[in-house]
This record gives sequence, C-alpha cells and structure tokens, in this order.
Amino acid sequence: MDYTISTIAPIVLFPFFAFAINSFLARKATKVAVFISCAAIALSSIWAIRIFKDFIFGNYNTDYYVHKVFTWFDLNGAGLEFNVDMGIYIDNMTAIMLLMVTVVATLIHIFSTYYMKDDMNYGRNGRFFVYMSLFTSAMLGLVLSDNLFSVFIFWELMGFCSYSLIGHYYEKEKAGDANVKAFMTTRVGDVFFLLGILAVWTNIGSVSFVDIYAAIADGSFATHAALGIPLATFAGLAIFMGTIGKSAQFPLQVWLPDAMNGPTPCSALIHAATMVAGGVYLSLRIYPILELGGLTTMVAYIGGITAFGAATIALVQTDFKAVLAYSTISQLGYMVLGVGVGSYNAAFMHLITHAIFKACLFLSAGSVIHSLHDHHTHEHVQEMPRMGGLRHKMKFTWFAMWCCTLAIAGIPFFSGFVSKDRILGDALIMAIDNKAMIIPALLGFGGALLTAFYMCRMMFLAFHGEPRDKDLYDHTHEEKFSWNRNLPLLILAVFTLGVWFSGSLTGQKLIKVASPEGKLEWFSTLVAKPEVSKFADYKREAFGGVDTREKVAPVHSHYDPDHGLTEERAHHVHHVHHIGAVVSIIIAFSGVFIAFMMYIKKSWNPGWWVSTFSGWYRALQNKYYMDDLYIKGVIQKGLLPLNNFLAWLDMGVYDRFIVDGWAAVNRALFTFSKWFDNLWVDTVMVDGTGASVRLFNVVLRTLQSGKIQFYFIMIIVVLAGYILAL
Repeated sequence: MDYTISTIAPIVLFPFFAFAINSFLARKATKVAVFISCAAIALSSIWAIRIFKDFIFGNYNTDYYVHKVFTWFDLNGAGLEFNVDMGIYIDNMTAIMLLMVTVVATLIHIFSTYYMKDDMNYGRNGRFFVYMSLFTSAMLGLVLSDNLFSVFIFWELMGFCSYSLIGHYYEKEKAGDANVKAFMTTRVGDVFFLLGILAVWTNIGSVSFVDIYAAIADGSFATHAALGIPLATFAGLAIFMGTIGKSAQFPLQVWLPDAMNGPTPCSALIHAATMVAGGVYLSLRIYPILELGGLTTMVAYIGGITAFGAATIALVQTDFKAVLAYSTISQLGYMVLGVGVGSYNAAFMHLITHAIFKACLFLSAGSVIHSLHDHHTHEHVQEMPRMGGLRHKMKFTWFAMWCCTLAIAGIPFFSGFVSKDRILGDALIMAIDNKAMIIPALLGFGGALLTAFYMCRMMFLAFHGEPRDKDLYDHTHEEKFSWNRNLPLLILAVFTLGVWFSGSLTGQKLIKVASPEGKLEWFSTLVAKPEVSKFADYKREAFGGVDTREKVAPVHSHYDPDHGLTEERAHHVHHVHHIGAVVSIIIAFSGVFIAFMMYIKKSWNPGWWVSTFSGWYRALQNKYYMDDLYIKGVIQKGLLPLNNFLAWLDMGVYDRFIVDGWAAVNRALFTFSKWFDNLWVDTVMVDGTGASVRLFNVVLRTLQSGKIQFYFIMIIVVLAGYILAL
C-alpha cells in the first residue's frame, strides 16, 4: 500500500468535510446532516482498517513506519532561516489508534441517532452532530501528527469541541458551568504544554517526534537547559502537564465529572475515543523525554494517586454517569501509572481496551437513562437508588454492560484483566526493585479492589433485585432489539474479551490459543517504546508523492516472551507477574463478592461503613473538597483578589497616571506648541518676514525712485553733512 495524500488525508478530511457541510445543513436539513456525519466517520473507519491491515497483518514489524512531511510555511530570507514543516507519522501504535478511534466513534455516532432523536429541538440535534464530526476529525489529526505543534493545534480543537458538546443543553445552568469549568481547567495544562513546545523548539530547532528522538540519541538534549533546568526535565514536565489537564489527572481531574452534563454519546466520545485518550497518547509519544528527564517516578505517583483517589469517590456516587466518570479518571490513572513504571506496551493496551469497554458502558448508560422517564417531572432518571430489576426489561443492555463491567473489574478472560494486570505486575516489579515505588503499586492494587466493588454495586443497584421505584419501573418500556440502539453495544461487548489482544485467554499465557508464529501475541509484539538510537538515519517522504523507499518486505517481528531480558531476569519478571496476576484475581473477585453481599444478599450493611467512617464519607461526597479548594481558595481568595488588584493597578494607576497623565502632558504640549506657532512662527517668522520685505521695499523704492531732483537733493544733503563734519 502506497501512502500518499489519497490514502491518508481522507481519514481526517471525511469527518472534517462533514463538519463543514453540516454547518450549513444542520438547521435546514437535519436528517441529511446526521446521515452525512455518520457516513463520514464510517468512511474514515474503512481507510483506518486498510492501514491497520497493512501494518498489523501485512508488515508485522515493530520498526515499520511511514513519515511524510510538507512545508507549511517558509519565512526564510534576509539571513534568517525559519520554516515550519507539518506531516504525518504512522507506526503500529498510530495504526491501532486510528482503528480504535474511527470504529468506536462510528458506533457512537450510530447510537447517537437513537439517543438524540427525541431532542426537543431537532435542529439542535443537527448541531450536535456538527461538533461530533469536528471532534472526531481533531482526534484523528492528533493521532496522525508527526510533531508536537500540530498535536497542539488539534488538541485545542478538541478543547473547543468538548466545550461546545458539554454545553449542548445551553438552557441548563449546570451545563453552562460545566463547559466553562472543563475549558478553563484544561487550559491550565495547555499553557504548560505550549511552554514545553517552545522550550524544545528553541533548543532543538524542531518539535518533530523523530527529530526529538534523534536529538536524545545524539546527546543534544543533555547539553541544553531551559530556565536553568535540564531541557528533558523542563520540557517533559511542561508537556506532561498537558496530559494532566486533558486526561484529568490529579490535581486537574475536577472537570471531568461535571462534563457529564452533556449528552451521553458526547460523554462516550470524550471518555473513550477522543480527548482524554489524547493526553495518555501524548505521554507515550514523549516517553523518551520523560525517561531522560527522570520524571517517571513522579508520573507513577500521579497515576497511582489518581487511580485510587477517583475510585474512592466512585464508591459513594448515586448518579449512573457519575460512577462511570470517576471510573474513567481512575482508569486513566492506571494508564499513567503504566507510563511511570515503564509498562509502555500495557499502558497503551489499556488505553485501547478501556476505550472499547468504556464506550460500551456509557452507551449502555445512555440506553438505561433514555428508557427511564419520570412522567411526573418529565425528566430522565439517572439516580441508581430509584432503579432496580431492570434486567427483566433491558436484556441486551444488561448483557453488554455486564461484559464491560467484568472487563473493567479485571475479571480473567476479559480485556481489562489482560491490560490492567500487566500494569500492576510491572508496578509490583518496580516496587520490589525500588522502594520508592511501593506506594504507587499499593495504590494501584487498592484501586483495583475498589473498581470491582463500585462497578458491581452499580450493576446490582440498577439491574438486579426488586424495583425500588415501582412507578418508574412500570413506566419503563421493555427493550426491543434496535440496530442503532443495541447493535453498537453488542459489537463493543464482543471486543471486551481479552483473547483479541493476547495469545491466551487469561493474558498470562496460561491458557494459550494456537496461532502461527505467535501472531495472536500481536499487541505485545508490535507495540514497543521508541528506541531513540533507531532514529539517527530515518527517512522522510514528500507528502504528495508515492513512496520512494526500497520496496523490500520488512522482516516479520516475532514475539519474545522474555522481552529481551536475560534468562535470570526474565524468570524473575515472569514469577512476579504470576504473583501479581493471582493477587489481581483475588482482589477482583473480592470486590465482586463484597458488592454481592451488600446489595444482593444484603448480609452486610453499607450504612455501617457510612456511620463508622462518617468523616471520610463526607470527604468522598465532597470529592475531597477539591472543588472547594479551587473555588473558595484558589479562585476566590487568590485569583479574584489578584484580579481586583490588577484592575486597580490598571484603572487607578495605569489609566489615571499613565494614560490620563500622558493626555495632560499632550494637552500642555499642545498649548505650548500652539502659542509658539502663533507667536513665533506665524507672527514673528512668517508675518515678520513679510513686513521686513515690505519695509525694505519702501526704502529701496524711495531711494531708487528714478527722479533726478531727488538725487540732487541727496547729493546736497550728503555734502552738507560732510562739510559740517569737518
């Protein structure tokens, strides 16, 4: 497959053109706009499948990549060299991300045609799909980007789209507050992200990933600094702050739960295929910088704190979507923890597996919420204490949601166990080798227990037991199979099985599935952290042309169960991973068992925990008072007084003395200039010159009158004067 503009650009351009076209059609032809939006992302998925097939099933090589560039603008001249190149970089990780984003987004778009059909303003329904198309296009552009600058451009586009979609129900004050909160909170990380880009550009002269890797390989990073800090440390920390904001990591995680005020398909897109996944993807791309800058321990702590902290808050949530929101924050924490402990492959795998089961969970939640309509208040119901027994009326949703719940809980045979277990195993190895990593490992295992508990609590409260609100249950319509409601859920549920991502059913090679050349181990074989030494002699291609590289089939990669380690070290790693797997299984089933005993058997009273740990319970209900800290502390006591001081400085000092004072100076200068002009320039110099000319004219005219009598008189006068003088 030749990678030219015709084989790459359509992936991004299909949804972008859908956005552009639907911007004009959304109000006048809403149904046409919805069709265009869905068709566009479906076409993008076809192009993405072609690339995935070529990279994964065709070349099957860890080091295979395509890098194509074009000059965006060229300002060379007058001895100054300044040009900016843009391009695409496709490797195995890109190919997998493209497939995930397009397929998951396609299923979300299809489900949206069901969920949004009863929107009170059908024209607004069209506007929803306009932003959905742009949102997806921006994420695809980010994935394909070959440099940090273009990543930042698409990054900001996604920020705008999330703002628009979260505030879709603009008549609701909470939605308006939520989209502003999301936009402003993520901007904090974005400022640091931009600062990191500038630091790299200033010192290295390029922000292309391959140039960065090459600079690390030849030692250029080690010889540069920013603000007196080693460049890798400064740039890595600044760029990772972008991840903290976008992927809702501690301490900037506060925006994501409020983002639930948008339509549920929008939540599915944000939490699964776009936005928050972009932050983790960025961290994986800059992993060599984080490693060189000595930031991995800090990254692991951020991930561990986020994973455990968000899981504890999810324990007390009663809103269906709020539980899923905090579970997203927690699972993103696991991905960041994986980056921190060097579990590069597993972190990316968890990004993909989480995208699949979290999209399904949110769409399932949308299916439930859309069916539960309180005919007294005419509002959709999201509170789990009012649910119960829904499995009898919503069998398809119940089945799909249980598959995803088992996956996120880390139950064997499901994808979440395969990916999250490997992260926890690597965290355990790091804790054994480095005592400083014990805390992140403990937080990771503790979060796994809580995840299994709160997810099963959600399922038991919603779908099992007796209906707690009989009137609500009686008015719930029995679910009938629908292509745009249930089919997306069932497709996603199928891919929650771990066998799709591993050569064994368990992920620990204990129940292997026969495969030629070990190709069912494709994820572990084909995704590896960048080896910067390999980028010393990389090749770029012109974006508009056909590949000019030698058409030599790359040597197929083979799965290495020892991952390049020595026999002794590999044995130690496998042994620790098996221990970690056993612990993970015990923890997962313990969480399920506790939830079962509390909410099905009702042998254990949840109220005992509330009364015994009432202080902690209040802290969890108030989200550890993080919102109070930011609103009442940072904003009201910090930023607002600073704002008032700056306003006084602006109005009372700058305007009064600088602006108004300069106006007074100008008026004085004007008065003096006017006086000087009127008196000296006009009166003395201009009018005086004229008067002197007239005076001399009279004198000379009198002396040179041409009358002989006058001349005789003047001679007599002169002679008389001369005689008198003698």
